[in-house]
Amino acid sequence: MKRMLMTSIAVAGLVFSLVMAGSTRAQDVTANDSSLPEKVWKRGLAIAPVALNLTGKDKKTVGEGSYIVNTNCVGCHTNPEFAASGNPFFGQPEQTNTTNYLAGGAQFGPFVSANITPNAQGLPAGLTLAQFTEVMRTGKDFKNRHPQFGPLLQVMPWPAFAKYTDDDIEAIYEYLRAVPHAEPAQ
Repeated sequence: MKRMLMTSIAVAGLVFSLVMAGSTRAQDVTANDSSLPEKVWKRGLAIAPVALNLTGKDKKTVGEGSYIVNTNCVGCHTNPEFAASGNPFFGQPEQTNTTNYLAGGAQFGPFVSANITPNAQGLPAGLTLAQFTEVMRTGKDFKNRHPQFGPLLQVMPWPAFAKYTDDDIEAIYEYLRAVPHAEPAQ
C-alpha cells in the first residue's frame, strides 16, 4: 500500500512538473531569452548521473535532453530510483541508481516501466526516432505488452509528453542514445 501511495504521489508530481516545464518553456521561447538554452543544456550535462557517449552527437542537444529526462523520466524508468543509502526521502544525500539507470522495471499494478536505454543498435527502447516520437505523441505501445488493455500505454503520461516540441522529443531521444545500456534490477 505504501509503495502504491508513493507511486501515485510520484506520478502526480511528474505530471505537475511536466505541465510546469511545458508552461515555462513556452514563456521562455516567447521571451527570446538567448541565455536560457545555454543554461538548460549545461545544467543537463551537469546532472547526468552516468558517463555519456557524445561521439557523433550534438552536446547541446544531449544536454537539453538530459535536463528533460533527469527532471521527468528517471522516477519511473529507473528501479529503484536511488542507490542504497542515497534516497533523499529518507534524509540521505541523493544518489541515483546508476546500475539500473533508465532500465525500467518499476511496477505500476499490472504494468512495468520500459527499459529506455539504447539496444545493441543504439536505439533507445529499440525504437527509431520516428517511432519514439509516435510513442511520445500518441502513447502507442509498439511492443503490445498488455493487449488486454489495448494498444496504448496505460501509465506513461504521454498526453502530457505530447505537448513537447519536436526539438524537445529529439533532445530526449539524443540523450537516451548517449546513455549506456542498462538492465532492469532482478
